[in-house]
Amino acid sequence: MANPIGELLAREGLISAAQLAQAITTQKQNGGKLEDSFISLNFLTKEQLSEILHPIPPIPLRIVDTGLNETFLSDLLLKAAYQEAGTFTLNRITRILCVPSSISDELVELLKNDQLVTIRSATSYGRESQIFELTQRGRQRAEAAFNNSLYVGAAPVPLKDYTRVLAQQYVQQIEIDSEWIDHSLKHMVINEQFVKQLGPAFSSGRSIFLYGPPGTGKSSIAEALGRALPGHVFIPQAIEINGQVIRLYDPAIHFAAENDIQDSLYLDVHENLKHDPRWKKCRRPVAIVGGEFSLDMMDLRFDPNSKFYEAPIQMKAANGVFILDDFGRQKMSPREMLNRWIVPLERGTDFLSLHTGMKFEIPFDQISIFCTNLDPMDLVDEAFLRRIRHKIRAPYSTEEEFKEILRRVCVSEGIEYDENVAQYFIDNYYHQRNNPLVGSHPRDIVDQIIDFTRFHKQKPVLTTNTIDDAAANYFVKAAN
Repeated sequence: MANPIGELLAREGLISAAQLAQAITTQKQNGGKLEDSFISLNFLTKEQLSEILHPIPPIPLRIVDTGLNETFLSDLLLKAAYQEAGTFTLNRITRILCVPSSISDELVELLKNDQLVTIRSATSYGRESQIFELTQRGRQRAEAAFNNSLYVGAAPVPLKDYTRVLAQQYVQQIEIDSEWIDHSLKHMVINEQFVKQLGPAFSSGRSIFLYGPPGTGKSSIAEALGRALPGHVFIPQAIEINGQVIRLYDPAIHFAAENDIQDSLYLDVHENLKHDPRWKKCRRPVAIVGGEFSLDMMDLRFDPNSKFYEAPIQMKAANGVFILDDFGRQKMSPREMLNRWIVPLERGTDFLSLHTGMKFEIPFDQISIFCTNLDPMDLVDEAFLRRIRHKIRAPYSTEEEFKEILRRVCVSEGIEYDENVAQYFIDNYYHQRNNPLVGSHPRDIVDQIIDFTRFHKQKPVLTTNTIDDAAANYFVKAAN
């Protein structure tokens, strides 16, 4: 796959094709990030790179700045007003449409001139005190607009603006090191060699195949590293393409940054807005799917009733992490699903289609993590594995790691840890039975102990008796 950051810089005219080639060669020789090579070769300054790789969507002050046409925005405002029982204030419409008040004001003035909106009342000469009302023509226009789409909400951003910002926020530009890996996983007990493999995999920003027996922490590790990714990205609440709306922002996946609360949109734009309010400043997204994952989740979902689209899961995970848990246990075959992934993984771009038949291209930028406890060779062929940059096997715990996990679980539950009891547990239920030490077992066994003692109204303790009681309910015995 071509280097997306280099392509972006070349497309923006900041470097030439020859400079890009030279920088890539320098990177391969010296290691590090491609951006470091641009700086060391004096092709770009740190300030230039920061500006292009850490974009801030500019605040639109006029309708023309939004990239949307007047008719589209006017219809959106009329629909919002219609849902407000036909009356509205400038402040209220500004909040619904997520645009600066200067744009709401401009739209209202246009609608007044077209006799679609009129002033119902005002307590003063100030625009903020005026209450507007849809005229009969305005209501008819709103009803006609609803026939085209029921979407009401934040004004969308044009597709070209979305793809440009998405390309500037590539996940591969993230700077992470061994210290970050250790800090991100400090709450877990993980094999040292496993951690050494995870670091370069995440640092690459490419795809990862995590496989190994169940209970070895694959999903938990993937999610922990995804949640710990540094930095933030800008996510548009919706996208517009040829008059169609795609809703992208998903509060279940996108978490707004703490310093991005913009409740006073109707006040002076220069004092209260730090970026275009149609975009939300969020932590890098982490999208997790499991057995429910299906091929249609990777395509635009058009609702024939509402007449607008919901973005596919890979768009919601863009600039972040996509985790496919329990890979191989989905309803469709692994081969069907992987055929859909091969081109995006190979080329770094994806193609989507509107219900009208129109196709368009978007960057495919995410750390894709496939987690499975099945044999990889039973799931995928060599062609697919070749496109997965990192293949990492999650090992069973060592005896020392197993004890440390049990100790930490006991501490978190307020239970006194006993080294002798821990050894009894390992000797009787693992060594004697020739069972591997599974890292998830200590938590499960302690939960069993808590269930037993709660039922008997006793304080939970770690003893050989409570271990035996818990194990009797936890481990499955083979049928005779």
